[in-house]
Amino acid sequence: MTKLFDIAGRKAVVIGGTSGIGRAIALGLAEAGVHTVASGTRADRARAVTEELRARGVRSLEATCDVGDRASLDALRERVLEALGGVDILVNCAGRTFRKPTTDVGDAEWNSLLDTNVTGMLRACQSFHGPLRESGRGRIVNVASLSSFVAFHEVAAYGASKAAVMALTRSLGTEWAKHGIRTNALVPGVFVTDLNRALLEGTPRGQELLTRTPLGRFGETQELVGAALFLCSDAVSFVTGTSLVVDGGFLASAVNQ
Repeated sequence: MTKLFDIAGRKAVVIGGTSGIGRAIALGLAEAGVHTVASGTRADRARAVTEELRARGVRSLEATCDVGDRASLDALRERVLEALGGVDILVNCAGRTFRKPTTDVGDAEWNSLLDTNVTGMLRACQSFHGPLRESGRGRIVNVASLSSFVAFHEVAAYGASKAAVMALTRSLGTEWAKHGIRTNALVPGVFVTDLNRALLEGTPRGQELLTRTPLGRFGETQELVGAALFLCSDAVSFVTGTSLVVDGGFLASAVNQ
């Protein structure tokens, strides 16, 4: 039974893996013995997380990448293939958000956010499709959001992007199943990261989210690691195109007081 969850020795790339949820998943993969490359846009963060990954006894590569630039993703892929010899796992965690009344959101803001959160994810999946197919046990984990399912006030662009992430996951999960690639989404609940800290800490919005979470607290990023490792393992041999929610009961709840 333990062999179902043993992914030691496999090779992973975590896009957006230098901070927040992506960093926690990258370090969790390394703890499980996976040779892991965590990329981001900032060189200082890439350097720091690479040192942490290597300290866990796995091979890694210091790398920056911009999901808005297909050439950047392709260059990352080639560097990873040279350094690790293959790719078995791709985790897509790059993303951003902003809060603004929807009537005031301009075309450029909308398009830029969707380009990062959705089109950038598609670019990464396309770029790494070849190595994942060659692996014979390819795994893609797309990080979605509660806003893939429910609406949050004044973040329409983000919500639309994350709903699209789920649609993309379903499409690739079914289309690429015959290529030996299992594509699923990880859906975090409310986790405080650099991306959303200003929206959550000490705000009425944050308090409302706490009230609506049956466990009564925000998640700790390391609490996503077990679910992520499951989605990367052989235990998902018959699981593709779906989502795994880690949200402290948020989506299951209605009235909590």
